[in-house]
Amino acid sequence: MSLPFIPLAAEEKLDWLALTDALAAGHGRARASVEDSFLYRGEDTVLSRAAWIDGLGCLVKTATIFPGNAAHGIPALNGAAVLFSDATGLPEALLDFHLLTKWKTAGDSLLAARKLARAESREILILGAGTVAASLIEAYGAGFPEARFSIWNRSPEKAAALAAKTGARAVEDLPEAVGRADIVAAATMSKAPVLQGEWLRPGQHIDLIGAYRPDMREADDAAMARAKIFVDSYDTTLEHIGELIEPLKTGAIGRADVLADYYELDAFRRAPEDITLFKNGGGAHLDLMTSRYILEAWEHG
Repeated sequence: MSLPFIPLAAEEKLDWLALTDALAAGHGRARASVEDSFLYRGEDTVLSRAAWIDGLGCLVKTATIFPGNAAHGIPALNGAAVLFSDATGLPEALLDFHLLTKWKTAGDSLLAARKLARAESREILILGAGTVAASLIEAYGAGFPEARFSIWNRSPEKAAALAAKTGARAVEDLPEAVGRADIVAAATMSKAPVLQGEWLRPGQHIDLIGAYRPDMREADDAAMARAKIFVDSYDTTLEHIGELIEPLKTGAIGRADVLADYYELDAFRRAPEDITLFKNGGGAHLDLMTSRYILEAWEHG
């Protein structure tokens, strides 16, 4: 049996808004069975995720995150993903890891922003200047086509380089840039908060993407306490990521302050003056939904 490989070139057949519609539809099905396994060696991480959604199929994805690769010009994030048939369990496709990760990660955040950010949002600030930041500019640009983008990074030269590639504006005054933004999307590898609650203003939408380990977070307790909090999945965020572990431990927020995950998508709504905050924790079920969308677009798009 020849297993089809879906390459990075497949993205010419993909559409960001159609993907978010597919993610929303996927959460209308039976709740996914999800299992995560984490292995750590110093700063390095091996994350294996499996998901099964009745009627949609199964997926296994393993990611290796080696931050030190950047010093050698090698991507920090690598891995592999296989999609399996729901009916037979036979493998249906091997997907390019970077294709799947790009579209799942940015699509996950875009779905939340389409529900929670104000439709008239025009200023979008990206924290970070890596691969995910570039994907966010692409995805948010599809969802908010009239928006202007700014990029902040701890290394200003990296922000300037990404800005030159994308037509965005590099900024260095982070508090001022946060205060001006309608949407703030953080995609850093930070272990200590880079986003301070005192900088926020009513009406903003905050998108937190970078933290994926218990010892990582991007927003401080004040930001969490000021916001209405939503997550993509309770199962992959509450007990796995420092973004929620720490403020829940300190009492800055309570469990009831995490208002909904994507299986309660109708609860993703805002009042005009709310600060909404979304934690993008990922999860193999989102990889599965994205993989099924990619396979169908590849075969029929």
